Amino acid sequence: MTLDKLIERLAAKSSILITPITVKDYLAYKIEPHFLLPFLKALKESEELRFTLLTDLFGADFPQNNVVNSVGLGYKEQGTKPITNRRATSNNVGESKSIDYKRFEVVYNLLSLKLNKRLIIKVYISEKETIPSAMNIFSAACWYEREVYDMYGVNFEGNDDKRRILTDYEFEGHPLRKDFPLTGYTQVKYDEKLKKVAHESVDLDIEYREFDFSSHWHSPSYVLPGDEKATDVIPAKAGIQK
Repeated sequence: MTLDKLIERLAAKSSILITPITVKDYLAYKIEPHFLLPFLKALKESEELRFTLLTDLFGADFPQNNVVNSVGLGYKEQGTKPITNRRATSNNVGESKSIDYKRFEVVYNLLSLKLNKRLIIKVYISEKETIPSAMNIFSAACWYEREVYDMYGVNFEGNDDKRRILTDYEFEGHPLRKDFPLTGYTQVKYDEKLKKVAHESVDLDIEYREFDFSSHWHSPSYVLPGDEKATDVIPAKAGIQK
């Protein structure tokens, strides 16, 4: 029996609904959040499959453009229906703000040493939804979930460790969201009066934020080393009269 048939039989036995999706060179499935933990546990404990290693867990942000974006990172759904919340039934663009789009994608990469096979599981959630933590099944999930929370603001139910793992503890916002401003919301600067590093509103006038790009119509006011302009007359090329 092929691997996909084994997995689908396991899911059916546990009354878990899974949907095959196309990922180049990988076997992958989409699953609803409430089925995630039972499915992960079944895959890990199955004597036939033994997907005992969580090799990666990451997130991605795909904001909607009046419709739900169901394609991302090279993954394509098998079918034409977009991934939507049941509340996302309005065709009126003016009502799009009330629709709860599933903008976040959380991806689990599993490895079976017994079969030497990898498996991808994807879960879609909206900003208002949470996703169950996989810490009790794969202890390594704690670090991955902290990173996804730090970068995207996705909350994992059951994981109360909300400490920042890549950004500063006082960092405001989640930098890998597509709506996060390039300048950020605050900047870190040493305060001479307070004698410590302080967070303050973004000020584009500070030195390292002054972007000076050379172009045909606007050149920098200074001369870069080795880029001095010649002051003498350039000799005419052979055969060309000045």
